[in-house]
Amino acid sequence: MSTPLDDLCGNEGQVKIFPRFEKLRPEAILPKRMTEYSAAFDLYAADEAYINSEYRSHMLIGTGVRINLRPNEVGLVCSRSGLALKEGVFVLNAPGIIDPDYAGEIKVILATYRPNTFFNVKPGDRIAQLLVMSYRNADKFIAHADLRANYERGENGFGSSGV
Repeated sequence: MSTPLDDLCGNEGQVKIFPRFEKLRPEAILPKRMTEYSAAFDLYAADEAYINSEYRSHMLIGTGVRINLRPNEVGLVCSRSGLALKEGVFVLNAPGIIDPDYAGEIKVILATYRPNTFFNVKPGDRIAQLLVMSYRNADKFIAHADLRANYERGENGFGSSGV
């Protein structure tokens, strides 16, 4: 006999993630995975935008959709590698975080780092990707004075383990 937990679990007890997308504008394109094994959903622009490094190197672009995440799920808005490589356009705050209690439109901050360049975004363009993941929150933190003393690296930071 199947239980509700069985319906949520796949092979080897892994939790299945069921993101639910909703169009907020009739012309919006729902996010989709481009291949069977794609980890993330492609996000499509619903707005037109012009990113010009001389005038404004970043723009906020609406997708026209929202997502209903379950508690302990997070949406991570990431750059599309091809767009970054070919056009120098990337998600500025990557990964952008969509919390499970956010009910608004998914928007993407696109930017370019190349001087003297422009990039025109048209509705229907794939502009970013959305990775949906489960997470566990740490409710309490325990102060421990000797925590760093247990590790060789200690407080050494950037570049301390080599370049």
